[in-house]
Amino acid sequence: MIRVLIADDQALLRGSFRVLVDSAPDLEVVGEASDGAEAAELAEKERPDVVLMDVRMPELDGIEATRRICASPATEGVHVLMLTTFDLDAYVYSALRAGASGFLLKDTPPAELLTAIRVVAAGEGLLAPSITRRLIAEFARLPEPGQRVAASLDNITTREREVLSLIARGLSNDEIAGTLHLGLATVKTHIGHLLHKLAARDRAQLVIAAYESGLVRASVQ
Repeated sequence: MIRVLIADDQALLRGSFRVLVDSAPDLEVVGEASDGAEAAELAEKERPDVVLMDVRMPELDGIEATRRICASPATEGVHVLMLTTFDLDAYVYSALRAGASGFLLKDTPPAELLTAIRVVAAGEGLLAPSITRRLIAEFARLPEPGQRVAASLDNITTREREVLSLIARGLSNDEIAGTLHLGLATVKTHIGHLLHKLAARDRAQLVIAAYESGLVRASVQ
């Protein structure tokens, strides 16, 4: 079972999410939080696989709550899926920098939300298509990185850099395997090495590392 914690300041939405999540045979709700502070506390107590985290909440917002959860050794295995009615650039970038594994809008169809929970629980990064476009634009507005790739990438191999670049471009494991003419198992091994070497929680964090290091440059069409 995939264990889910729901954090939202609106009781009606929490209840709706609970009914939806509990309707899936492989998912179960293990707690509800009405603000970010409570979410961080419950995450440490319950150790859920995924936290459905609202961005705008009283006391402590969802981004700061995410930062606390992802920075704490006690909740190392907890993944955060951000949910909001707003798709503002600052929210997306701040949430991913805080350690969130995914970011979806609250108008996401129910079936897609359940799929997103499963994807994030498996350690994959997930962004709504419209948010992905905004995120790339945000990276394009960042100051130019230095002439050399950041020291954090110094210990990864040439092949690992190639894999990381393709991850940042949004390619799936199968697509990376086809592009680099590698076996799928080999691609997964390279990704595992990247996660370890870059101290990344999941695929979303690898994308952040690729752009912030200067390994990949974003362009706005």
